[in-house]
Amino acid sequence: MAVLFVASPALAQEQGGNAVNQSAQAWTLINLSGAFGCGLVVIGAAYGIGRLAGSALESMARQPEVAGNIQVAMIIAAALIEGFTFYALFICSQQNPFAA
Repeated sequence: MAVLFVASPALAQEQGGNAVNQSAQAWTLINLSGAFGCGLVVIGAAYGIGRLAGSALESMARQPEVAGNIQVAMIIAAALIEGFTFYALFICSQQNPFAA
């Protein structure tokens, strides 16, 4: 998104350019910002699930008698993280600034 906001004033200042070329550049920046957002979402989800699994395994090693409860809680939390990730990826891939 930052690329889109930074580049928009620069595109607006061009004079006498081809309108089709400017439109193609704008769509390229929009798609680029969506791809950048998708990458950030995936990196964040991978980091979160990695921390979750690491902490759960450490807890199971310290207290093996409650490993079943910890495993169930870990699976539920990982499913919630994955659900949020899919939702965010869908939002990032469906960018259209011209839709009302």
